[in-house]
Amino acid sequence: MFFRLSSWELAGILLAIVAGVTIGGVLFGRYLREHSESLREPFGVMQAALLGLVGLILAFGLSLAVGRYEDRRAAAVSEANAIGTTYLRAQLLAEPARSRSLTLLRTYTDLALRMGKQIPSSAAMQRTIASEDLIQRRLWALGGQAMDAAPDASAPRLYVDSLNSTIDEQTVRVSALNNRVPGAVIAVEVVGAALALGLLALYLSVLGRGLVPMLLGALLITTLLLVTFDLDRPTRGLITVPSTALISLRESMALPPAAHP
Repeated sequence: MFFRLSSWELAGILLAIVAGVTIGGVLFGRYLREHSESLREPFGVMQAALLGLVGLILAFGLSLAVGRYEDRRAAAVSEANAIGTTYLRAQLLAEPARSRSLTLLRTYTDLALRMGKQIPSSAAMQRTIASEDLIQRRLWALGGQAMDAAPDASAPRLYVDSLNSTIDEQTVRVSALNNRVPGAVIAVEVVGAALALGLLALYLSVLGRGLVPMLLGALLITTLLLVTFDLDRPTRGLITVPSTALISLRESMALPPAAHP
């Protein structure tokens, strides 16, 4: 559910949950302060233990999100390198496979760049993947024709090898984009953070402390949750997976081919 929301919607929901539970804890703490003095110590022990546990959960969730973010960055660079190698080796093929392959590889790179702006598992991304698969089949057919035309030549074999790597890297990148932090971990983070702040607000309210520090704490926790979720949303939000390698590759394809058969 969280993944499909926009960044502003996600921020609003998280802030409402965390702030709502925090304010509820403050109000309930005021009620208990007027009716009992014996609950201060038990609540203090509970909130301290829960805060420590939630800190571990938040750190665990953040580490999962950072690891997946780094995997997506590495996958984008690896795919750009694979396409670039295939493009260079395609320049060594004989005509007409050479010109057709170069044109298809430019289109394929445009699709790879488009994928970097689309929501994973969305209908738009599925259409992009289908278009890439179609181009892969055409490129593979051209590679087969080039090998049939020159069975003893090295260039077609090298081209087919790099094309196979390009196809593999597309699968790796798509898998990395769809590999998100499990929803159960995200739910535990949100619920745990809200409960911990609610108990802390209740405890401070029982002690007669102010509301402002608790609201600031709620804002800080919400920001941390947003960073975790943002890292797990590779094509949206403030922290996106850069497509610098693919952009540089596409710009180099605008130049005349460096090699001739």
